[in-house]
Amino acid sequence: MKVLMKGNEALGEAAIRAGCRHFFGYPITPQTELAAYMSKRMPKIGGTYLQAESEIAAVNMVLGASAAGVRAMTSSSSPGISLKSEGISYMAGSDLPALIINVQRGGPGLGGIQPSQADYWQATKATGHGDFQILVFAPSTVQEMVDLVSEAFDAADRWRMPAMILADGMLGQMMEPVELPEEGERAQVEKPWAACGHGDKREHNIINSLYLTPDKLEDLVVERYKRYEQVKAREQRAEEYLCDDADVIIVAYGASSRVARSAVNKAREKGEKVGLLRPITLWPFPVDALRKAAGRAKAFLTVEMSMGQMVDDVRLAIDCRVPVEFFGRTGGMIPTPGEVLERVEGLL
Repeated sequence: MKVLMKGNEALGEAAIRAGCRHFFGYPITPQTELAAYMSKRMPKIGGTYLQAESEIAAVNMVLGASAAGVRAMTSSSSPGISLKSEGISYMAGSDLPALIINVQRGGPGLGGIQPSQADYWQATKATGHGDFQILVFAPSTVQEMVDLVSEAFDAADRWRMPAMILADGMLGQMMEPVELPEEGERAQVEKPWAACGHGDKREHNIINSLYLTPDKLEDLVVERYKRYEQVKAREQRAEEYLCDDADVIIVAYGASSRVARSAVNKAREKGEKVGLLRPITLWPFPVDALRKAAGRAKAFLTVEMSMGQMVDDVRLAIDCRVPVEFFGRTGGMIPTPGEVLERVEGLL
């Protein structure tokens, strides 16, 4: 049965149904409803809700909970994620799974509270200091936010690395019908590495990201990057829409892809061969799907709510075999289907 839910609240309910019983957060617009929802639901199911004294405290509480082997989550919006970046780096360096929600707002600085996609670089390339990556999922509907929460938790556990749902203020605040997973706590993945007590039945587990011997640290980082290659091979996800015969393919994710899809439909009504390729994973980036599409398209147009942060990844993915142009709005402005169609027709 479908229910009408706001995006932020749907994220919270989906996390609970994915087995998350520990939420640590701090309010910031436009994701505050998520934390508020968890504050009501967690006590009713025997879970932990704690509003920390800061974003820094919240992410370190997630680190501690994850180290004990449980599913834990935090959420914030752009400036808050910047504050959490140190803790995310510590989690990556300790090989800890966790889920971080970023409902993006305009920036830089305090910016504004309107939707944005200007945290793409932060999520995919610079979530914190050091050599590491995190899984990044980009939903485009409230239903997909629900679906990707459980997938993100599962992938984080599978690869022992943090995962992020990269949404935005538009998706967080909109209401859509969603079908939720069945209630009941999901079976937890066995975590023999966790620091959760052992009753003298096994070796002590130590969760740590500090290594003072350079060769030891190098070995660990190199080993981690070998795992990342497996992630790239197995976790890439993208959706193709009317791409088979398209001369121009729009590449857009999240809320921008909804606008782009409308532009594609308008173009098709006019007999113009336009398609949409929507990355669902931003890391690993769907290189395979883009390379395949580059074999038949004459041009790509990336559409983003930023000054152009994904466009270079598209160019790299296809080895610049065909032209890649960019159209975007920033500062909280949302592109319109008409604006996108105008740029597409310029390429045609």
